[in-house]
Amino acid sequence: MRLHDLQPNPGSKKNRKRVGRGIAAGQGKTAGRGAKGQNKRAGGGVRPYFEGGQLPLVRRLPHLRGFTNIWRVEYKPVNLARLAGFAADSEVSPDTLAAAGIIKKTTERVAILAQGDVDRPLIVKAHRVSESARAKIEAAGGTVEIIEA
Repeated sequence: MRLHDLQPNPGSKKNRKRVGRGIAAGQGKTAGRGAKGQNKRAGGGVRPYFEGGQLPLVRRLPHLRGFTNIWRVEYKPVNLARLAGFAADSEVSPDTLAAAGIIKKTTERVAILAQGDVDRPLIVKAHRVSESARAKIEAAGGTVEIIEA
């Protein structure tokens, strides 16, 4: 294949409709806009919000209540049961959790929660750890380190 062989797929390119160019073209005279009225005129038509004087949909719906805290910090919860796949004395951090597919990104903040049990010592590094999860990890001989972010 050479540069001069390149061409778009058949049917992917369509010529634009040239309206108002005479009766033989099929879109002459009124150019597909009908006879008279607001929509026939150049620049005609109503703005998107306007519904002919009827109370518009955006005014008929109730307002969203409350507010969104823009300083909210999101944590990805990870229960102790999900840590069963890690070997003894291995490090559990956002990087290793993302590699294992437990969280999606290494940049996500992780909170370790206590649902499930730990039967091996692990080195857990997370942004937050619940007290009961910390107790279970340390009871199994592991350590907990809080990541400052």
